[in-house]
Amino acid sequence: MNLCRPVGVEMTVMPNDPARSTRKYPCERCPLRRRKLFRDFTGEELAFVSSFKRGELSVDKGATVLCEGTMTPHLYTVLEGWGFRYKLLPDGRRQIVNFVMPGDLVGLQGSLMDEMHHSIEALSPMTLCVFERGKLMTLYREHPELAYDVTWLASREECMLDENLLSIGRRSALERLAYLVAFLIGRARASGLVPDKGPFVMALTQQHVADTLGLSLVHTNKTVRRLADRKLLRWRDGGCEVLDADGLAELAGWENDEARQRPFL
Repeated sequence: MNLCRPVGVEMTVMPNDPARSTRKYPCERCPLRRRKLFRDFTGEELAFVSSFKRGELSVDKGATVLCEGTMTPHLYTVLEGWGFRYKLLPDGRRQIVNFVMPGDLVGLQGSLMDEMHHSIEALSPMTLCVFERGKLMTLYREHPELAYDVTWLASREECMLDENLLSIGRRSALERLAYLVAFLIGRARASGLVPDKGPFVMALTQQHVADTLGLSLVHTNKTVRRLADRKLLRWRDGGCEVLDADGLAELAGWENDEARQRPFL
């Protein structure tokens, strides 16, 4: 049963080639290429990725980017903003399985398995680069290094899911929350989503946290208060303000590996 409700979606798809220069973010001037986190393309790779890109998709906060059970002719790279992947039970209960940030590839599952097995919702206004699913095989045939990059991104997603499963299965509630916040701030800073230093507020509700960690909303609230008592975070109307990212990482036993250079499309 499809329980997704797409809202606030605007897509700009360019003609085959002549209008590439009219894109808001031509691949040649992609803001992600300025980030040290991401490896750069060779000239040949850049030309292919530019031809692979069909346009840009803008979505509002709260909009459904991809919906479980649907088919999509496109792949997407997150360019701006962030969101979360989730699955729903028939009665509407939700499990958030991961978060997507700039540089992440989404929609690959739908391309290889004909339909999506999870949904993605925007936590903030998002811009995504749109790629034509039909050209994916061309990428694999003619650009082996880019094909390796796609495989690397899929493997990285698997590693993150492993850690999330470990949290839900073995970490205490306090460790789970500390790990989640430390993990998110590490990724957000590396991808340029938030400033590299200083406090910031993540636009998360406690319901988002509960749905990620497999806790009740009451248990989540009690755990938030315990971390607030340790001066590690503060919950505000706008979300979670991180006060001591290093302290959260130490409590969770989390080591940030986001400094390692990684690919993107």
